[in-house]
Amino acid sequence: MKLMQNIPYTTPADDVHLMDVYLPEKCNGSLFFYVHGGGLEFGDKTEFDTAARYLAQRGYAIASINYRMYPAAHYPDFLWDAAQALHFVKEHLAEYQAEKIYVGGSSAGGYVSMMLCFDPQYMARFGMDNSDIAGYFHDAGQPTAHFRVLKEKGIDGRRVIVDDTCAMYHVGTLPDYPPMRFIVSDNDLQNRYEQTVLMLSTLRHFGFQKADHVLMHGNHCAYIVAVDEQGESIFGQMILDFLTKTEQ
Repeated sequence: MKLMQNIPYTTPADDVHLMDVYLPEKCNGSLFFYVHGGGLEFGDKTEFDTAARYLAQRGYAIASINYRMYPAAHYPDFLWDAAQALHFVKEHLAEYQAEKIYVGGSSAGGYVSMMLCFDPQYMARFGMDNSDIAGYFHDAGQPTAHFRVLKEKGIDGRRVIVDDTCAMYHVGTLPDYPPMRFIVSDNDLQNRYEQTVLMLSTLRHFGFQKADHVLMHGNHCAYIVAVDEQGESIFGQMILDFLTKTEQ
């Protein structure tokens, strides 16, 4: 495996718009693009390192990105950043020996991955749409208006609001979506499980049948850096299961 760290995905380069790319010895043709969590206020692309190495060892190329966050950023800076990073990856697919892109994220990153999926404006700015994406892995993201975005507006972050800043608002505005998987825990952030169930129900209401979900036991995103008794990434295994089933 080859690890290329802190690759700038903007011009001019800076110390924020960076990604790490993990290249397997022989790529199986697929790249997994990951957006880290942290409430849109903290976190780093290296949170995915354990899972990225697990997947790279099994033939998947990986791109894990950093992006602008609060308080320096404002909505929707982080969404434009993720879309721009995704475009950079698409332009370099041949270099990474990949042909297909999967998109995923955890917590705040799951919010970002959902917004890329359901609100087409972000990818459209860079000449992309869902036809460029083979599948989505939304891990513990907030499908209603993100609590930090609400805070920016001076609104109590506990409120459940469905507006154009959230994925649920946009469900049904496109004719179809790529396959996707939602992850949530039974002891997740308060109201995250219930909102995820509502998101899945909304998708079914529009006849979309290519979405499934996995219910984890434990706290919010506790599995991201966890390993099993053999020392293998639990999160990596979860993603691999989705990728394998999607590619069948």
